[in-house]
Amino acid sequence: MRVLNKVTSLCAVLGAAWTLALPQTAEACGGTACDGGIPNSMPVNQDGENVLFVLNQNEVEVHIQISIDPDTNAQKFAWLIPIQEVPEFEVGSQPLFDALLQSSVPVYQLNQSFEQCGEDGISGGLSSATNGDPGAGTDAGGSTSGADTGGPEDPVLLKTVAGAFEIVVLEGANIDPIKTWLLDNDFQWIEGSDEVLQQYLDEGQKIVALKLASGADEGDVHPIVLRYPSNENCFPLRLTRFASVENMDIRVFLLGAARAAPSNYRHVLVNPLKIDWLNFAANYKEVITKAVDELQADGLAFVTEYAGSSAVLQQFSFNVFNPSWNEAAFVGLAPEEAINTLNNQGLTSCWEPGFCFYNHPLVEGILADFLPPPDGVAPEEFYGNLAAYVDQIDLMLWGDGSGFSTALNDRIIAPGVHAQELIDTHEYLTRMYTVISPNEMIADPIFHINPDLGDVDSFRPATEYNLCDGNSVVTLPDTREIFVPNGAPWPDFIGEMWWAEEIQQVALKGKPMHLVNNTAAINKKIEEWNLAHGWPRFPDDAPTTSASDTDTDSGTGSEGPDSATSGGQDDASGCGCRSEESGGAGVLALAGLGLLAARRRRR
Repeated sequence: MRVLNKVTSLCAVLGAAWTLALPQTAEACGGTACDGGIPNSMPVNQDGENVLFVLNQNEVEVHIQISIDPDTNAQKFAWLIPIQEVPEFEVGSQPLFDALLQSSVPVYQLNQSFEQCGEDGISGGLSSATNGDPGAGTDAGGSTSGADTGGPEDPVLLKTVAGAFEIVVLEGANIDPIKTWLLDNDFQWIEGSDEVLQQYLDEGQKIVALKLASGADEGDVHPIVLRYPSNENCFPLRLTRFASVENMDIRVFLLGAARAAPSNYRHVLVNPLKIDWLNFAANYKEVITKAVDELQADGLAFVTEYAGSSAVLQQFSFNVFNPSWNEAAFVGLAPEEAINTLNNQGLTSCWEPGFCFYNHPLVEGILADFLPPPDGVAPEEFYGNLAAYVDQIDLMLWGDGSGFSTALNDRIIAPGVHAQELIDTHEYLTRMYTVISPNEMIADPIFHINPDLGDVDSFRPATEYNLCDGNSVVTLPDTREIFVPNGAPWPDFIGEMWWAEEIQQVALKGKPMHLVNNTAAINKKIEEWNLAHGWPRFPDDAPTTSASDTDTDSGTGSEGPDSATSGGQDDASGCGCRSEESGGAGVLALAGLGLLAARRRRR
C-alpha cells in the first residue's frame, strides 16, 4: 500500500511529538532504516515508524524519522502534528537513527553442540560447543529561522524553515479555517480526519504542518527535531490511523538516565515457546503481534527489545559525526575541487572511472542542488571525474561555494555534532516495539522513566544439543530445555495457547505489577512435553524448568513477584491532554516486519 501524504499527531502534558513516516519501497523497509548493520547479515524487510525521545530536565527533545515513497510526488508530501505548545525545530540526523536501529536490534542465535556417541549410542559427554560472537550475528529483525506571524483572524502562529522543510504552526477553536488554509496552501488533506483533529483542538492543541520546500525532492528528506518543555514522552496515534496500515510496526527509542516503560499501555514479555528457535525466530513479528493482542494487553502494549547502556551506539556511530567535516573549506573553493574535498573529509568516496559512494544520505541531494550533473551525464560519472566536465559545471548554482557550505552545515554537520553529543551525554538507551492496526489506535501511548527496572539484552543465544539418535534438545537463554524430535520443526505444543508469558503494568517506580503471569503453566507444558518424549533420560536428574528473573524480549523472564500499583490504561485516550553444522553457530537478528530466513537444515 502506498501512502501519498502524511497525517499524524503530537502532544504531551506540556507538549510531545510523534510522526508517521511514508513507505520507502526502494529498500522494502517502510519508513525506517533496515536493521542490517551487522556484517554478513541476512536481508531484512522492516516496515515501521521510528521516533527517538531525549529526556532532559523539564524538556523533551524528539527526533522523528521521515521517509517519502520515491514513487510518489514529493511535492505533494504533507504532514500534520497536533502539539500543545509551539516547539523549536531543527534538522535531525539519519545516521543517528541508523545507529539506533543497528545497535539495539534483537539477535536470536542458535549455537550447536553434539553428544559424543559411543558404541551403545549413549553420550560420553558433551563435545565443546562453539559459541557465536554476537557481533557476528545476523539481523532479524538546521535551527528554527524566518519566523512570521499572521493577523488576528489568521490561523497562522508561526512560519519557519528547517532544512528541506517549510513549517507552519496554526491554531483555532474550529478545524474548518485551518483545513481551508492548508488546502489553499497546497497541503493535502486526509478525508475523515476532521473529527479527530477537532478533538485535539478541543484539548488545547495547535497544529504543526510541514511540507518540502520548493525545489526539494525525496533526496533532500531528513529527520526533524522538535524541542519543547515537558517531563513526559508521548506519541499520539488517534490521527495516525487515517494514514496507517494493518499491523504497522512502531519503534520508540528513549535516551535518558534509566530505562523507560509505557505508562498507559501494557508491557509484555512474550512466550518463548512461540518463538521458532530452529529458524532463528523467523516468526518474530507474528509472535509480537499476537502477544500484544492477548487479553489484558488488548492491542495496547509494547515489548522491550533492548534496555541498557547507550555505549552500544558507539560502534555504529562512525557516520553520525566525523571531526574532519568542515563546511568552511568550501567557501571560495573552485567547484571542480568539491569532490576531492568531500573525499578528504570522508563524506564521499568518488573516483574514476565512474564510481561514487556517498557516506552520508544527504550528500548526494546537496550536490544535486549546487553541483548538478550536466544533462545526459550520470552522477557517478560526473562526480567521479569532475575535471573532465569542468566546462559543463553550472557556475551560477555553485557561486563561491557559500551556499553549498551553508547547506552542508545545516543538514549534515550541525545535526551530526548534536547527535554525537546525545550519544556521549545520555547513558541509557531503551528500545520498545509494538505492532498495531488502525482500529486499535484509540489511545496515545505515554512513556516514563522507571529507575527500578532491569536491563534487557538484545542478544538472545540458545544452544541445540544434538543427540546420537538424531533428536536434539534446545536450551533457551533462561536455561529451560525443549526436546525436539528428529527432523521435526519447532514443536507446536498442543493445548498451549499463550502468546504472552507475562502482561505487566509499569509504575513510575518499583517492579511491574503482573496482570497476567503464565510462567507456571508454560513450565508445566514444557515438563509434560519433554517427559512424553523421554527427556530427560533420567528424570531424577531433570533440571527445574523455571523462568529467569531477567526481563527479556524472548518472554522467558519475569520482573519478580513484587509489584507496584499504577494507573491503568483505561483512563487515558489521549496524550498531553491529561496530567548450523558441526561446531557452528547460526544467528539471526530481527526487529521488524518480516524475516527472510532459510529453513534450518537437519542432519
